[in-house]
Amino acid sequence: ADANVADTNVPQGYSDESGQITLNVSPVACRDLCLGNDAVSFSARFGGQPFSIYLPMDAISLIYARENGRGMVFGPEHSADASPEPEETPPEPPEPTPPPKRRPTLKVVK
Repeated sequence: ADANVADTNVPQGYSDESGQITLNVSPVACRDLCLGNDAVSFSARFGGQPFSIYLPMDAISLIYARENGRGMVFGPEHSADASPEPEETPPEPPEPTPPPKRRPTLKVVK
């Protein structure tokens, strides 16, 4: 997240030189997690002190799951005001070829 965006509330001193901060929002790391359309908010401890985090959507760069690395990237081109780009339709799968016809074989079992 970008700590320099207006209305962002993150603890001072935990962001890097460019104002970026990485936050862990796992159930064991935060409390009262609220993922809304306008902002993400939760309570967490920094240096043992409780702190209320508030991140407007404009401040969030990406959200991902550490377990599998999947997530979503946000940016100016992904804002709610931007019109969505049309999705490309995947090409039709080729027709499956039937297996070659063989004469059935039988085996005598005694």
